[in-house]
Amino acid sequence: MMDVTIIEHFFIPLSDGARLAARLWLPKDAVQKPVPAILEYIPYRKRDGTRGRDEPMHGWFAAQGYGAIRVDMRGSGESDGHMADEYLAQELEDACEVIAWLSRQSWCSGRVGMMGKSWGGFNALQTAALRPPALKAIITVCSTDDRYADDIHYMGGALLNDNLWWGAIMLAYQARPADPALVGEEWRDQWLERLKSLPFFPALWLAHQRRDAYWRHGSVCEDFSAIACPVFAVGGWADAYTNAVPRLLEGLTAPRLGLIGPWAHIYPQDGKPGPAIGFLQEALRWWDHWLKDEDRGIMAEPMLRAFVEDWSKPGDRDPAPGRFVGEAQWPSPRIERRALHLTGDGLRGLPGPVEEFAIRSPCWTGMAVGEWMGTGVAGEGPADQRHDDGFSLVFDSEPLNERMELLGAPEIVVTIASDKPAAQLCARLCDVAPDGSSRRVSYGVLNLTHRDSHAEPSALAPGVFYNVRLKLNDCGYAFAPGHVVRLALSSAYWPLVWPAPEAATLKLRAPAKLVLPVRPPDPKDAAAGFAPPLRGSLAPVTKVAEGRMTRAAALDLLTGVATYVTHGEGGLFGEGAHRFDEIDTTVSHDLKRELTIGAEDPLTARYQITQNYELGREGWRILIETRTSMHATATDFVVQASVRAYENGTLAGGRDMEQTIPRDHL
Repeated sequence: MMDVTIIEHFFIPLSDGARLAARLWLPKDAVQKPVPAILEYIPYRKRDGTRGRDEPMHGWFAAQGYGAIRVDMRGSGESDGHMADEYLAQELEDACEVIAWLSRQSWCSGRVGMMGKSWGGFNALQTAALRPPALKAIITVCSTDDRYADDIHYMGGALLNDNLWWGAIMLAYQARPADPALVGEEWRDQWLERLKSLPFFPALWLAHQRRDAYWRHGSVCEDFSAIACPVFAVGGWADAYTNAVPRLLEGLTAPRLGLIGPWAHIYPQDGKPGPAIGFLQEALRWWDHWLKDEDRGIMAEPMLRAFVEDWSKPGDRDPAPGRFVGEAQWPSPRIERRALHLTGDGLRGLPGPVEEFAIRSPCWTGMAVGEWMGTGVAGEGPADQRHDDGFSLVFDSEPLNERMELLGAPEIVVTIASDKPAAQLCARLCDVAPDGSSRRVSYGVLNLTHRDSHAEPSALAPGVFYNVRLKLNDCGYAFAPGHVVRLALSSAYWPLVWPAPEAATLKLRAPAKLVLPVRPPDPKDAAAGFAPPLRGSLAPVTKVAEGRMTRAAALDLLTGVATYVTHGEGGLFGEGAHRFDEIDTTVSHDLKRELTIGAEDPLTARYQITQNYELGREGWRILIETRTSMHATATDFVVQASVRAYENGTLAGGRDMEQTIPRDHL
């Protein structure tokens, strides 16, 4: 372990005169003995946003002989400029300039690695595709190669309700000012300019309802060959971005490794649900190999190491039962594609006679969905699926005689018709225990107007049958003997996705099948494992108020209206308000989501988000209030937002935004 120097704040100059704010952890003798740099580049405020996460991770890397640097993107934190959207060309050009600047520093060996989770994982991939010369390897965690198929905006061509949630959060985040303790008196003018030019984030993304050039930009799956540097792709089954890991392993030709644990949207050293692992040690082996030419055995590991979960009761589980396994290559030739056929008797090994089945789910079917993107907090996992199974078309297998282990993406192949020109299909793969409880293993949704193409959707001809393939999310799971495999199909999945304009009746025609990725046992699995987590010193933090998270679903039996409400107090996920002691800065974030819909009319859907974000210290208190809402007619979406920013209790600025956006086969 090396002694570490922390440089709290400095600016990196860019060629156009803008400056990006940075924080650096550096071995004390790095100028005498230059070291590689590890860059994390995100818009979430190094000063008071990700400080609690940054300190123990980047400080640990520095103690192992690396210069670890956190840079805030243009227009965020104390950085200059304006951030107009996510993943713009300007963002990536800035990243390339930062990498070149790092490589020229006296303390740097000239080699740079880039890592990040979520936004940072996205831009690590996208920057790698631009091939800046000094960038020698990346680690991408909880990210995607396909911005349309697997991000927080759309799923299967259907609009995710999290598009509004994330857009509302970004309104509050980008309304925060630079810290006057770092930038001086100019902070207020810069803040007012940011408020004036604040993008209407949820409407920006809702304006692109098909996979057009907007989404193709930054989707590295468009040309995997553009990435030449080594890639370590990491995800978690409780997260929403896991599908990218197998795709990256299959599509890339550069050296690559994949790791998938049971975790939510969290770095694996802090992974929840557990078990958390010694991920920083794995990352160090990676960096040593590619940035220092020291063989630590990382490239002798299986190409994909993944956690295979065992049964546990529906709901939260921490730690998750199961074990890590390894596959030497991916796609693995060991995985068998096993078909179960949909028949009037359930899921069976052989096709049955030609039959038709119909389903028209209440619009609120899906109340047991949990969160699209888990964050490791209580109550966010899918609940007992019997809540939704009863409003779905259900096919059950016979009780299994032996353990059946899955690794990969299940898929359904069906012939389907709708009585409306737009409709949705949701498929859930569940594990039904002998006591009848139903645990969701995987799921997928498809806007049926996107059955052939996300780029060129087309209306359904009512009553006409179409051949449809729906790939469910990748999973690692083991069904136990005596358990039942269940496929549940519904025509709605609220509150996860916004409904089609009309409630549709779907007809499914057999033969149809569910195809499962069955993994045979491997004696080498016993060797798969990880060291316990290590971290550096924590940032000194004092909790100043307890938090609370509540989640509730209710059904009015007289009106048929369902209401779904989540409320995080003190922290976005109920963590509580806290003070970063070193900088005497207190942060608190409350967010409430309210979604309602009637049983039979999709046009009754309403979504409202209210949030308060408080930031500051004695003499400098900032409050950001936002109100965001969405509803739809048969032809249009209507999105509204208000933002109010206060300094020491006095209104400093604000915005009112409203946009009507035509529905495009959605």
